Amino acid sequence: MKVRLEPSGLGFEADAGTTLLQAAEAAGIELPSSCRNGTCRTCICRRLSGETRHTIEWPGLSIDEKEEGWILPCVAQALGDLTLDVPGARSLFPD
Repeated sequence: MKVRLEPSGLGFEADAGTTLLQAAEAAGIELPSSCRNGTCRTCICRRLSGETRHTIEWPGLSIDEKEEGWILPCVAQALGDLTLDVPGARSLFPD
């Protein structure tokens, strides 16, 4: 599945069963993160298009936030191609 990050335009592939944070790191892209278990909210970002699922039943998001498209990439997996709004994303391999 293809994941595009805005506003940077960076992108990476995410395999089924891999969290978005893990997939980004494997592609050399750093996303804001800290706890890696869905509680600290450091990685919170907004899904602009596509579908995801969280690997834990109650990630650190309110029902309203979930309905508005907010996700936690450290415990979220892609269910298809995605576009995410992640202003803090950066490539670990600059041009």
